[in-house]
Amino acid sequence: MQQVRTILLVDDDHDFRTQQKVMLEAHNYKVIEAENATAAIEVLNHQTPDLAVVDLMMEEHDSGFTLCHNLKKRLPEMPIIMVTGVAAETGLAFNVKTREEHRWIKADALLEKPVRAEQLHQEIKRLLKE
Repeated sequence: MQQVRTILLVDDDHDFRTQQKVMLEAHNYKVIEAENATAAIEVLNHQTPDLAVVDLMMEEHDSGFTLCHNLKKRLPEMPIIMVTGVAAETGLAFNVKTREEHRWIKADALLEKPVRAEQLHQEIKRLLKE
């Protein structure tokens, strides 16, 4: 029997969390929701997820960067997928495929919103080596 993996889903957009949670649960993941970085850190005091999906812009414009840094500090082996609509909103683009950007972003993958459910699922499978 396959082990149930736990995904921490952090986003201040309730609709985004709900949509992604439904999709992830359909793929047999356990989903823990957090509406912001503070709530996500509180989750870590009680549970250890296998992977985190983190929005970039929440309480502050850089909340996702800070959260990724804190998550990697506590759980260096846990994969993190950052999701963001910042490129569409500001024209700024990030790429975690370069060593320099990966060093300061701390995410293992970056997906632009709107994120397609299958796109997110494929990244999760890749990072969890499923």
